[in-house]
Amino acid sequence: MEKTIKEYLHYDPKELGIPKFQGLVSGSIAPRPIAFASTIDMDGKPNLAPFSFFNAFGMNPPILVFSPARSGRDNTTKHTYDNVKVVAEVVINVVNFEMVEKMNVASTEFPKGVNEFEKAGFTMQKSEMVRPFRVQESPVQFECKVLQVIETGTMHGAGNLVICEILKMHVDPDILDESGNIDPHKIDLVGRLGGNYYVRASGSAVFEVKKPKQK
Repeated sequence: MEKTIKEYLHYDPKELGIPKFQGLVSGSIAPRPIAFASTIDMDGKPNLAPFSFFNAFGMNPPILVFSPARSGRDNTTKHTYDNVKVVAEVVINVVNFEMVEKMNVASTEFPKGVNEFEKAGFTMQKSEMVRPFRVQESPVQFECKVLQVIETGTMHGAGNLVICEILKMHVDPDILDESGNIDPHKIDLVGRLGGNYYVRASGSAVFEVKKPKQK
């Protein structure tokens, strides 16, 4: 029996345009973890913003990477990007289900100098090794120094890769299991999907696949 060849749609990013292509990519590469990044400017004013182009990138040294990209609308840079260029420190807070609505408020493009902690109703907690504040409501907080910022372009939508080294990690003991590991149901993380969609990484959404034994 002859196998049917499935027809696919084909997209050239240079022809499709940034907003449409970004929507397709964001809906395909998901769920994505969220870096709730706390920074300060040269005057010490705090900024707080979420980024879903984010992940862990190594353990020795422990590296986190996220990207505050240029605006696809007007090519402006994020306040987070501007801040880490002058104060090379950041606190990356994880986002759980309880925080997601307030986090969404903090994602608003407020004018420079506006305190998103206050706007969204989060508590500023003093860090131990860096100047930016931690989000007290976050179950895990990473104090980081910024090692490098790599600009991937200067046009609309271009990414800015912020490479960070973890200096200290803060963990709420209530999210740990009896072995001292993070329990996915207790931490109750959320991930970013395409458009306005998120996913809750707990309950029936979590399943285990054990690694196969080597023969």
